[in-house]
Amino acid sequence: MKLNYKRTLFVGFAFFLICTFWQAYDNTIPLILTNKFGMSQTWSGLIMALDNILALFMLPLFGAISDRTNTKLGRRTPFILTGTIVAALAFIALSFVDGKQLEMISDVSAIDDPAALSVIYDTEADAQLLTPDGEAFVLSEEISKEEFTAITSQITDDAGKTKTNPAYTKYVVPARAAVARERTHAAPKSLILFIILLLVTLVAMATFRSPAVALMPDVTMKPLRSKANAIINLMGSAGGILVLALGMVFATSSVKNSLMPYTEYFTVIAGIMLVALFIFMMKVHEPQFVREMHEESRRFGIEDKEEEKEEGKTGVKLGKGELRSLIFILLSIVLWFAGYNAVTSKYSVYASTILHKDYNLTLIIAQAAAIISYLPVGIIASKIGRKKTILAGVVMLAAAFGIASFMRADSPTMLMNCMFALAGIAWATINVNSFPMVVEMCSGADVGRYTGFYYTASMAAQVATPIFSGFLMDRLGMTVLFPYATIFVACAFVTMLFVRHGDSKPVAKKGMEALEDMDAD
Repeated sequence: MKLNYKRTLFVGFAFFLICTFWQAYDNTIPLILTNKFGMSQTWSGLIMALDNILALFMLPLFGAISDRTNTKLGRRTPFILTGTIVAALAFIALSFVDGKQLEMISDVSAIDDPAALSVIYDTEADAQLLTPDGEAFVLSEEISKEEFTAITSQITDDAGKTKTNPAYTKYVVPARAAVARERTHAAPKSLILFIILLLVTLVAMATFRSPAVALMPDVTMKPLRSKANAIINLMGSAGGILVLALGMVFATSSVKNSLMPYTEYFTVIAGIMLVALFIFMMKVHEPQFVREMHEESRRFGIEDKEEEKEEGKTGVKLGKGELRSLIFILLSIVLWFAGYNAVTSKYSVYASTILHKDYNLTLIIAQAAAIISYLPVGIIASKIGRKKTILAGVVMLAAAFGIASFMRADSPTMLMNCMFALAGIAWATINVNSFPMVVEMCSGADVGRYTGFYYTASMAAQVATPIFSGFLMDRLGMTVLFPYATIFVACAFVTMLFVRHGDSKPVAKKGMEALEDMDAD
């Protein structure tokens, strides 16, 4: 019994294009909402939560619909094909609306008018600003256009390193957002069209996420699904890293590019999605792969879920202890997703405003660290158990976010990179083991339902945390982001201590038999 790595790799292209989209979406949409439309962090967080709100009911719905679908292309492929095409085209259309909004606000003289800035920030009219050559002047109506331009330039610190002038993020960026907000209120058509297209894009993505995830177990024998899932996750991480690298090429994280047009960038992202779809369609023959999987399963005497149902087998009711453990691990999932997603959904804005750093490079480091960690984490969990491994990951994640809480623009870049590398390792440690713990507590007939429990918990957290963290950032300042994340992750450590079931077992007799029988290979 051996995993077909080549076949699994091609199946993983569906997850590759999904992660490509979401990485670009999470990095750029918050910047567009705040910089181009002038939204507050609270409202931006609400918009960013839309995909998770949709996912709460659309993922199980379309997963179930695909279960009952029967076409020449198979059960899952039609959803992947249609959803990807619609999402890619709608994503490109979003960039054109963004361009129209940019045109509407770029011709407003107040954006580059020093007199307007001094009015907006009249309470700080005596604030000392520095020109690139280190000369100080006072923000007032007497500032010339040349001096104002100097404010937006880079300056050189004592170490000889160039960085964004703090005056730019303190005065210019908020002033531009204020102008964008006023113009959007006066002419909201662009915003309405942007939200409509955003909804179309998110709905299209939601229609095939569950079918794409379900395809892997459809074509993979039970004992090999853990290894196959590792390959799928590696493909997803590769898509995320590719987008982050493109972000560096397009300089999407540069503060000076806060009003950049995104048409070329979005078109490239959509092109990557369509190329991945083309490879998937050419190499993945779902009906054939499913048929071959069933033949191999029968040859090895492996009973699948459909056979279980035909024989009248039903799910096993949880005991009190198992039910208590299930509740606490689902609560833990809510807590660590609340902390982690707050950072991922707001970090592009935070990095540009507070750190003056390239968020793309930092996130690439986190992704790369996670990729390197996948296999070692699995080995460690098999030795010491899933619970202890998760607890170690939670400690690492809380430590990374806690240290990042104290970092500012003048902090060493290497330290922030190290913290995100630690966060990547920690998240891989948590993520690889948490889902198996949930489905370990169920029978084979209930794996799908318990998978729904897992995703409901994670999505519920991702609905609430962008809104709540955005609200706190508006009220208490941007720097509340990492302390917020640290507190939620630390609370997850406490709830995990109460989990007594779902850990690794030498022989899995229940729901994880299909996923954890690694020695059968």
